[in-house]
Amino acid sequence: MSGHSKWSTIKHKKAAKDAKRGKLFTKLIKEITVAARMGGGDINANPRLRTAVLAARSQSMPGDNIDRAIKKGTGELEGVTYDEITYEGYGPGGVALLVRVLTDNRNRTVAEIRSMFTKYGGNLGETGSVGWMFAQKGLVTVERAGIDEDKLMEAALEAGAEDVREAGDIYEILTTPADFEAVKTGVEQAGFKTASAEVTMIPSSTVAISGKNAESMVKLLEILEDHDDVQSVSSNMDIAADELERLSA
Repeated sequence: MSGHSKWSTIKHKKAAKDAKRGKLFTKLIKEITVAARMGGGDINANPRLRTAVLAARSQSMPGDNIDRAIKKGTGELEGVTYDEITYEGYGPGGVALLVRVLTDNRNRTVAEIRSMFTKYGGNLGETGSVGWMFAQKGLVTVERAGIDEDKLMEAALEAGAEDVREAGDIYEILTTPADFEAVKTGVEQAGFKTASAEVTMIPSSTVAISGKNAESMVKLLEILEDHDDVQSVSSNMDIAADELERLSA
């Protein structure tokens, strides 16, 4: 899973750049709106909304923006209705991909996503074609440099983590979706800085790629992640950490 986790930390660092903040806010607002529409506006009774609001706060989104997004979801304010769709397919080298989108125009979005897959040597598949390879998990990563592994593992497991393991230059902490918030909070309160934290789709096995396939795969990930309707992209790629760092620079 190292490729997936390493990409998560790279995304987190890129999202911190001011040039990306406006687009990131738009995606976070969409997620908050849909979460509120589906499960109500009470963050204490709606785990998905709570996770979305925490993600927004971690990016310093103003509280007024969060409140308006919730009210649009609950119908207190007028807003756009988004459809939630997960596209499945294969990228370069046979890497499985799940692309979750929130869109107000299904036909436009699927045409654009299919074009991206094709441009970089992949193909969009049928529903169910690769979804069976993934399970929804909370994923928290911590950079390994200067970290006491035993203390990190103790803090994570006491907070409810399922597993803690090494993955190159990071530690991966896996949780159930329900325990994600508690584990993230427990790790941070124990004094560890998280490199990334998200509820995502984790692959059961990985596909090792390098060279041109790795280059095309990173380009496909970047263009998908940058699309206005795409909320998240999950893959089972396994690219050497140094190569992934170089390609995403």
